Amino acid sequence: MTAPALFGVERSAKGARWIGRAADDRLALALSQRHALPEIVARVLAARGIGLDDAPAFLNPTLRALLPDPSVLRDMDRAAERIARAVTGGEGIAVFGDYDVDGATSTALMTRYLRAVGVEPQIHIPDRIAEGYGPNAQALEKLRSGGAGLVITVDCGTTAFDALEGAAASGLDVVVIDHHTAEPRLPKVSAVVNPNRLDQDPGLGQLAACGVTFLTLVALNRTLRQAGVFASSSGGGRAEPDLMALLDLVALGTICDVVPLTGLNRALVGQGLKVMAQRRNTGLAALADVARVTETVDAYHAGYILGPRINAGGRIGRADLGARLLATEDKAEAARIAALLDEHNVDRKTVEAEVMAAAIAQVEASDSGPVIVIAGEGWHPGVVGIVAGRLRERYGRPSCVVGVEGGIGKASGRSVPGVDLGAAVIAARQAGLLLSGGGHRMAAGFTVRQERVAELRAYLTEHIDGQVAAQPGEPMVPLVELDGTLVVEAATVELAETLCRLGPYGAGNPEPRFALPRVRVVAASVVGGGGHVACTLVGPDGGRLRAIAFRCADQPVGQALLRRDALLHVAGTLRLDRWNGNVRVQLFIEDVAPLWGAESA
Repeated sequence: MTAPALFGVERSAKGARWIGRAADDRLALALSQRHALPEIVARVLAARGIGLDDAPAFLNPTLRALLPDPSVLRDMDRAAERIARAVTGGEGIAVFGDYDVDGATSTALMTRYLRAVGVEPQIHIPDRIAEGYGPNAQALEKLRSGGAGLVITVDCGTTAFDALEGAAASGLDVVVIDHHTAEPRLPKVSAVVNPNRLDQDPGLGQLAACGVTFLTLVALNRTLRQAGVFASSSGGGRAEPDLMALLDLVALGTICDVVPLTGLNRALVGQGLKVMAQRRNTGLAALADVARVTETVDAYHAGYILGPRINAGGRIGRADLGARLLATEDKAEAARIAALLDEHNVDRKTVEAEVMAAAIAQVEASDSGPVIVIAGEGWHPGVVGIVAGRLRERYGRPSCVVGVEGGIGKASGRSVPGVDLGAAVIAARQAGLLLSGGGHRMAAGFTVRQERVAELRAYLTEHIDGQVAAQPGEPMVPLVELDGTLVVEAATVELAETLCRLGPYGAGNPEPRFALPRVRVVAASVVGGGGHVACTLVGPDGGRLRAIAFRCADQPVGQALLRRDALLHVAGTLRLDRWNGNVRVQLFIEDVAPLWGAESA
């Protein structure tokens, strides 16, 4: 830890060390001058490695410039040809997806396209508890018996060797479209399209499954066009599907799967959010209505409001609800499913709160290490992923949460930058510690026998320790990286609007985080049902700024904010708050550093 702590904050309320994000000051100045950007915005660009010539493309990413020829992915042409043959030959097709948002959006993408070319596919999303993740023999046989000659798996299938080889033996063809970490061995199927195949040239490995699915549709559309399926000037054929209209689903899945929002992902999300704002998808529009999203949907709404509701079906309710909502054109059906998902989301919050409380108690009672691995009897497998994410945020460490039932634990893990959790889980499976498991750098899932959880914890600790500790055995200290400092008066609507140009934000392109030094908190109160703390910050010169901190009333950050006339350093992000035609700026507080004893200084 060579960088000096900003404002001397070695341990914030979250136990984190504050540091400034490294940036080339000369580059920041040049960016500001050439592109007429505020200096602090130019510094944000410089800290992300955006050069002088790269800035225009970063500020205005386009698919025209960034979308590759889909054929660069191995097996893509084979996949497109096999699906096209099924379409033109009137063959039964089934889509087998995953129960998370990436799986739901990928399933809906493929389904909507196939419907547009005259095919009504079967849809199967496995039940999280009864079937687990990925293809299984019983479900594949049911799809075959239902008339499917071809199954397209999306967001799953790369390591489903036994199930897919059994399907092939029964005469069922399979095309795998996935993005999860692969092994040297691939399933024996018609095609495996996965940018993370070990024999794949690098460059597209950051795509979510919905992004890979979209590229597959581009290739399929080209193949069908070449086959003369679509209408031409001479007449005949059907109308060519509008691929651009499907980008709202790609944006939603990409944001919710927390893949890096750089390069092609950035262009897909940027264009997709524009499509989402038009409310063209019947299911998404219905979901926004029940969630009471009245303003233009942005990455925040997609990731924190719409996404959790789609996920709720797979976590607490029926696994296929999200995919069916996003695929439907029936307004009445969309309204019904959206209302049901909203109810499931309320139930999910209750279950999540119970598991979260037990998980925190278990973490606090255990020794700290580079990775959190905890297990609980009866913890609902539908919320372990969310709880793992909350623990990662709270403790700044990779976190795996295991829900045990009948001696078998089903788990989800969430990682931190710099730690490849998916590779660690695959290594643990190959070492014989897991019944099943896989994932990617930032997230993983696995199944483990209860009696092997302690052994797994020791294995992951050894595997991950070298990736996160500055020196062997050194405890991990969470870092809060800050893009700059602001006085309260500088936190204006104009600055927030300019910062919006740097979005969409997410993994790989984090939302700019600023520190506001020596602010006093006034009018703080707990709001909402989730323990949020709303307050007003007053700067040394009297400037005032509205602020809110989420889910923290019972934690050190919230307790510091609720202290009467608290004097703090505050770290957070600036957001625009649009209400009744008015636009204001608000700070979303992520961390604070109390200045107890400095109130009279």
